Amino acid sequence: EVQLVESGGGSVKTGGSLRLSCTTSGFTFAETEIGWYRQVPNECELVSTIDSDGDIYYASSVRGRFTISRDIPKNTVNLQMNNLRPDDTAVYYCAAYSLMLAADALVRSETCAMAKARARHYWGEGTQVIVSS
Repeated sequence: EVQLVESGGGSVKTGGSLRLSCTTSGFTFAETEIGWYRQVPNECELVSTIDSDGDIYYASSVRGRFTISRDIPKNTVNLQMNNLRPDDTAVYYCAAYSLMLAADALVRSETCAMAKARARHYWGEGTQVIVSS
């Protein structure tokens, strides 16, 4: 059974930092691209991904402030978030991105909740991040 469990959310002030973790099981982690999504106004935004070769994608909104990494022995992907801003406030979801791609279950023009409902087993439950000014 595919499982993804997020941790590390919380509340911080502008300029603060948080580290999110996504612990996975039920699939070959080393061969799977993992992504972080967040629900922002009007969009389920793909924040960052890391693939099996270690290639990384960042949304322009977070590039230079967020760092994604993975710990293969622990089947875990981390998202270090620095210099946080109020517009980073969101529920952050970890997702088995390449499994979603193979299943034609990537996010379309929809909320994260709707995308998750279509392919629930490829998503974690989400973790809340709140950044106050």
